[in-house]
Amino acid sequence: MNYSNTLSYLYQQLPMYQRIGAAAYKPDLKNTIALCKLLDNPENKFRSVHIAGTNGKGSVSHMLAAVLQCAGYKVGLYTSPHLKDFRERIKINGKMIPEKAIINFVEKHKSNFEKINLSFFEWTVGLAFDYFSKEKVDIAVIETGLGGRLDSTNVITPLLSIITNISYDHQNLLGNTLEKIAEEKAGIIKKNGIVLIGERQKKSQKVFIKKAKQEKALILFSEDYIKNIKNIECGLKGRYQEKNIPAVLVASEILYELGWNMNAKAITKGIKEVITLTGFRGRWEILSKQPYTVADIAHNEAGIQEALKQVKTIPHKKLHIVLGTVNDKDVNKILSLLPKNAIYYFCNASIPRALDAKTLYEQAKKFGLKGIVGKSVKSALNAAKKNASIKDMILITGSAFVVAEAI
Repeated sequence: MNYSNTLSYLYQQLPMYQRIGAAAYKPDLKNTIALCKLLDNPENKFRSVHIAGTNGKGSVSHMLAAVLQCAGYKVGLYTSPHLKDFRERIKINGKMIPEKAIINFVEKHKSNFEKINLSFFEWTVGLAFDYFSKEKVDIAVIETGLGGRLDSTNVITPLLSIITNISYDHQNLLGNTLEKIAEEKAGIIKKNGIVLIGERQKKSQKVFIKKAKQEKALILFSEDYIKNIKNIECGLKGRYQEKNIPAVLVASEILYELGWNMNAKAITKGIKEVITLTGFRGRWEILSKQPYTVADIAHNEAGIQEALKQVKTIPHKKLHIVLGTVNDKDVNKILSLLPKNAIYYFCNASIPRALDAKTLYEQAKKFGLKGIVGKSVKSALNAAKKNASIKDMILITGSAFVVAEAI
C-alpha cells in the first residue's frame, strides 16, 4: 500500500463521523478496548491531559501542547477533525506523523482490525496512541472527538481532564438539553482524578459538580483563579480566546503542582506562538486585509455568536458571508443569528455530510437572508472576492470543512 491507498482505505472502507454523521457513532467503548488490547495497551504507556467541550477544546488543546513544548517536553497532540491533511490529527512537538508510520500501521493491523469492524475514528485513536507510545512522548494532549463518555479517546487515565464549555451541538447524539450534553462531556471525569472546568455555566456546572462528587474527583473552575488576562498575548486572534486562555493558565498551574516544569516563560511563549509551534489553523484566521477576509470554523449557535461579536469590532462597509454547514446541525438556530444586511454566498463542502447549498439558500430566505448559491466553496469565495470592495469584509464560516476548502 502507498499513502494514497492507505488513506482511501481509511476514508472509504470505514465509517467516518465527519463525513457521514451519526451512522459512524458507536454506542460503547468495546471496540476501542479491543483495539487497545491488540496494540498492547499503548494508552497506559504515556502521561496525558484529556480535553472535551462544545467549543474551544481544539484551541485549549493546541495552546496547552505549545506551552508544554516550550517547557522542554516531547508532546503528543491528538485532535480532530483535520483541515487540509489527515496527518494534522497526530503530531509530536508540532510535527505531523510521517506518512510511512500510517502505512505501516494499517498494513500491520488491517486484518485483525477488520474483525472488530472499527470506525475511522477508532482507527485513528489506535494509530495516535500507538505512535505516541512508540515515540515515548513525555505527555500527550488528547482532544475528544465527540461528547466524552462514549468517545474513543475515553480509555485513557489522564493527569488532568479539562471541559471547556457546553452549548448546543450534535443534539441527535448527545441529547437536546444542555444538562444532557454536559452529562456526556462529564464522562471524561475519572475516579480520584482532577477536572478543570473552563467556563462556569449555570446549567452545566451542577452536572459537573455531581459527577466529580460521584468519582471523588477534585473539581476546579478556571474563573475562580484567573481574573485578568490582559497581559497575555495570544497568537490566536479570535476574541473568544479570552474564554479559553484561563483554562490553559490554570491547567499549567495544576501541572506545575503535579511536578511538571511549567514556568512563566514557557506559558507566555506557548500561548503567543501557538500557531508556529503546533500548526493550528482555521480559528479567526485572517486571509487578507483588503478586503478584510477571515476564516473561522464556528459551526454552532455559540460559535457563530462569538464570531459575529468580533465582526462588529472590525470597521467595514459591507459584510459578505461565505456560508456552508452540515446536514445534521440545527441550521435554523444558526440562520436566526445571522445579520440580514449581509450578502451571502451559500455553498457546501465536498463531503457527503454537507448540507446542499440550494437547501441552505431556501432555508436562509425564510430568515430574510439574501445571496447567491455557489457551485463549490471555491466558486462562492471567488464570487465574494469579486463583489467585495477593499473596505468590505468577507467572513467564511459555518463548518470546518468549508474553512478547510477556503484556506
